[in-house]
Amino acid sequence: MSKFVEKWETKGTPSLGTRVKETIRPPGPLKPRLDAAIRSIQLQIQKLEIANQRFQERDRMMFSKVVDAYSRHDMDHAKIYANELAEIRKMSKMLMQAKMALEQIAMRLSTVTELGDIVVTLAPAMGVIKSVKAGISTLLPEAEKEFGDISTTLSSILIDAGQSAGLSLNFETANEDAMKILNEAAAIAEQKVREKFPELPTGVATGEKTGF
Repeated sequence: MSKFVEKWETKGTPSLGTRVKETIRPPGPLKPRLDAAIRSIQLQIQKLEIANQRFQERDRMMFSKVVDAYSRHDMDHAKIYANELAEIRKMSKMLMQAKMALEQIAMRLSTVTELGDIVVTLAPAMGVIKSVKAGISTLLPEAEKEFGDISTTLSSILIDAGQSAGLSLNFETANEDAMKILNEAAAIAEQKVREKFPELPTGVATGEKTGF
């Protein structure tokens, strides 16, 4: 069995020195830990979808209020409702962007087969997780700890994989890759917002700015 396969899947029988080190910071085989991280990310994707469905329902209710006020020529209330609607859509877009970014990360992590791939894939993944955590912490405070746990797990895997493969991390490239993932997710989220949500009546304008 190759050294990679041993590090990737099997536990083996550790020496006394290894057992002492693992007591301090237990690494474990990389693949089970990576699979566990992917499952955690997928769970967060499901939670983001559920949260976004709630915002979409709020959007429908608020949009009805805008239309009703507009039809009664009550522009003051129409604009108030429209501003509230803009905030709802901004938050919904952030949730969509976070969900799509995490889907990209989960997909990339699920295709990892080599130690070198782990280093190249995990580095930008951690950047995305950090951005998503910061972006939705006010919307879903309960998710902050869960994203923190995912980051800790990925960081541990990244360190062990880098040491095993003898690879160093290019932070500049990792950050660029993370930004590409986030920008792609933002573009798709913007398109989905336009497709899912009806436009406001003419004359009811809002200032809307979204994204992480």
